[in-house]
Amino acid sequence: MLEISPITWAVTIGLIVVLLAVDLLLAALRPHHVGFKEATAWSVFYIAVAILFGVWFGMQYGNAAGTEYFAGYIIEKSLSVDNLFVFVIIMTTFAVPDHHQHKVLTFGIVLALIMRAIFIALGSALINSWSFMFLLFGLLLVYTAIQLFRHRDEDPDVESNLMVRGARRFLPVSADYIGGKLFAKEAGRRVVTPLFIVLIAIGSVDLLFALDSIPAVFGVTQEAYIVFTANAFALLGLRALFFLVKGLLDRLVYLSTGLSLILLFIGVKLVLHWAHVDINEDIPEIGTPLSLGVVIGVLIVVTVASLVKTRGNPDEKAHAGSLSATKKKEPEQ
Repeated sequence: MLEISPITWAVTIGLIVVLLAVDLLLAALRPHHVGFKEATAWSVFYIAVAILFGVWFGMQYGNAAGTEYFAGYIIEKSLSVDNLFVFVIIMTTFAVPDHHQHKVLTFGIVLALIMRAIFIALGSALINSWSFMFLLFGLLLVYTAIQLFRHRDEDPDVESNLMVRGARRFLPVSADYIGGKLFAKEAGRRVVTPLFIVLIAIGSVDLLFALDSIPAVFGVTQEAYIVFTANAFALLGLRALFFLVKGLLDRLVYLSTGLSLILLFIGVKLVLHWAHVDINEDIPEIGTPLSLGVVIGVLIVVTVASLVKTRGNPDEKAHAGSLSATKKKEPEQ
């Protein structure tokens, strides 16, 4: 186990909070359309911050720790692209105005970080207490991989989300976004705006993604600090990445297939680790360098194959994938 001092934890969390605060201030003080150049600059900045942190971390705590961080970061970054698909679906479903999307994404990332921090603390405590949690996490990832592959050509039904339906049923919702506020007065009564419903939708989706991404990154490292930083730096760049690649997302037709393969691989890795620890030390384990290579290889193949497929057939459209069959709306008579 790495000896991460309280000061290192505090400085790391402080850095992440500062970066989030900048995003929140930009979204609140200057709502605007985020163009390609701005999105590119922010994406390069966040990736540079993540790489510099990884280089420092590897120099400070050793190459093995650095490799685990980069493997975790790449896994979380690849899974976060699936988040982007769902974010696009949510933005489209609720017709979020272009100049408010920046704010929605930033709040969504804050919610995701909070929930993942809770899951990281819980997952770390469980793994340190019971080694069979590796088996449970592994089986969860295998199940998720199978479900995602089965429903890879579907999109999640946002409107049928339990929390969204509950909010619409019990809360008065305004007809428009009213300047991007969450709460407002309409006809003399307090109401929530559609932006509030959007945040509920994104928050509930973030919760489901956390259930998959945290066990996945625990598959390459059991260090809570690495799990947290890999998640945090992957999510911090999500807002800029959304505006940078949302036009390309429709072309990544094999992404859900690739992510299901990555989740399956990490799930098997966790099961083998459990078997190595609890059953027989002769059972082989999958090392972190190999995991890193497999993840990068799958992502490269998936991206190239997707671009080739859509170039030959421009009508092909990518889907976010779903963990269960989505309800099909009946055609109107």
